[in-house]
Amino acid sequence: MREVCLLIGRGGAVLWSDTSDSAMALADSRARWEAIWRHREELEAVVHSHPAGPHAFSHEDETTMDAVDAALGKGLRYVVVSPKGLVVREGGKEVTAPAEAPWWVPLLRLASGM
Repeated sequence: MREVCLLIGRGGAVLWSDTSDSAMALADSRARWEAIWRHREELEAVVHSHPAGPHAFSHEDETTMDAVDAALGKGLRYVVVSPKGLVVREGGKEVTAPAEAPWWVPLLRLASGM
């Protein structure tokens, strides 16, 4: 298992992805920050997996989301995909996950080894 990150743009397009060698962490990456900046106009969501849990955003996730929003000057949607389902944050608050998972969720689960 490994954590996987996807940058999602308009219409659910996958704009960029990267992976870790760990089921528990996705190391900070200059390439990821550059991709976020490069796609800032069309970027709608940053999603990643927690294949070994938790079914929640970590403290590191929270501080990273705050930093991304501050850098972009706008709030994005953030999603964690865990074995239990989706956790979604918008506008700095957790919101109800969609009733129907986006098309990329099975792909992220497969890539994560869930």
